[in-house]
Amino acid sequence: MLFSSWAFVVGFLPVVVLLYRLLPTAWSAQWLVLASLFYYGWWNPAYLLLILASTAGNFALGHQIAVSSGGVRRLLTAGGVGANLIVLAYFKYLDFFIETLNDVAGTALSLQHVTLPLAISFFTFQQIAYLVDVHQGGLRVRSPWEYALFVSFFPQLIAGPIVHYREMVPQFQALGRSGVNAKNIAIGSAVFAVGLFKKTVIADGLGAYADPVFGYADAGHRPSFIESWCGTLAYTFQLYFDFSGYADMAIGAARMFGIVLPANFASPYKSSSIIEFWRRWHMTLSRFLRDYLYIGLGGNRHGRMRRYVNLFTTMLLGGLWHGAGWNFVMWGGWHGVMLIANHGWRALRGRRQPGATRAMPGTVGWVLTFAGVTAGWVLFRAETLGGATRMFEAMMLGDGIALPARWMARLAPLTTPLQELGLISSGLSSHGLIHDWYELFALLGVALLTCLAAPNTQQIFARFSVVLESPPPHRAVRFKLTPTWGVVAGLIAFAALLHLTTRGHVEFIYRFF
Repeated sequence: MLFSSWAFVVGFLPVVVLLYRLLPTAWSAQWLVLASLFYYGWWNPAYLLLILASTAGNFALGHQIAVSSGGVRRLLTAGGVGANLIVLAYFKYLDFFIETLNDVAGTALSLQHVTLPLAISFFTFQQIAYLVDVHQGGLRVRSPWEYALFVSFFPQLIAGPIVHYREMVPQFQALGRSGVNAKNIAIGSAVFAVGLFKKTVIADGLGAYADPVFGYADAGHRPSFIESWCGTLAYTFQLYFDFSGYADMAIGAARMFGIVLPANFASPYKSSSIIEFWRRWHMTLSRFLRDYLYIGLGGNRHGRMRRYVNLFTTMLLGGLWHGAGWNFVMWGGWHGVMLIANHGWRALRGRRQPGATRAMPGTVGWVLTFAGVTAGWVLFRAETLGGATRMFEAMMLGDGIALPARWMARLAPLTTPLQELGLISSGLSSHGLIHDWYELFALLGVALLTCLAAPNTQQIFARFSVVLESPPPHRAVRFKLTPTWGVVAGLIAFAALLHLTTRGHVEFIYRFF
């Protein structure tokens, strides 16, 4: 039951909100837990056994850590973190490890084909953070219902944000009918509509162009230069609006109950450095990797070289968290290299020009950052290393620039000399990978303009604090609870639902990570 499905939009969400309003206040947490477990079990009821066992086990362990001290406390924490990682490794990485061992050692071990439980990465990381926080700060959960809601709350269960118990428990303790009121429903519905539009209209529209190109490369063929770049850019913006749309829908759905989630996405393609990018992209994952992995490895406390090693290791493991495959590991490694280069540049510039800004000029920094991120998405999207290799070859003029026949006819005086040099050839349309060039260019143009010039959702709705640590409101575009804004939100929702009707729902890219 995806957020962008009729079953969720007109069935599950309205029923949960209505019954939450009608039930006694004392049952608020229990009702949301049961509704969230129903939502989680919609795909496969067998998944419920795992999340229930994980929730109960970590709740009991957290209690024991809280009442223990000294070596016992440390041992329980280490054991709990290790147990969570073992469960995650079994379900998500067992076949990946077997395949790697077979390739490296020449063994012939059989794959186990373990079914990947939905959202296991998210609720595992969330509970690891909880155990560590209990160990470090004496945090202790007394209500099993509150803890179960912390783990399973459906707006953030499937693809984040990765929340901390400290930022959610005060809100859960204040749950009640007062949270579901006309104001919260209006604000939450408007934010949800914006996210649904991003997903169904923009992201899914771009996905229709990215999928054939990457599928062609993964099947053993090399797309043309223009096809490869168009497919890569289509995916670059598809992923952006897919994740941004999910983040908005999660924020909107939670707000209907009076719950405010942390920001997870803040216009990352406006970044002029890769450091800034990771402060804006999947913000709660970046926070987790920094606080529980990078700092745990030593952070920047042991010199510059050790810091760079810690950065690279953190990003390698962050890539592996996104998926069980060498493409994801290489994607993480690539971002690690870029982060090291970015920090190295800042250190070098700081030594040579003390007191001067350490950042690159805005335009240069943006171009380098966007190009680096876009190149990384090729590894992230391709299903095989061979497919990624063929995409990179095509993007680097592996076969010259192939143009559609009708373009060749119109540009004949200019293209003939380049054809003689072997830089341009005809036949692009023979692949049939791009079904409507003009629609694709229009979508890419709108996507780029939106990413660079438009305010993000948190800025538009800032006066209503739709996220924790809300940013300042945008100077020109500010949502208000007025009939005019109601009509605008209604039209956005109508357009999103219209596309949902014509195209059907498409899975979120981050859904199984």
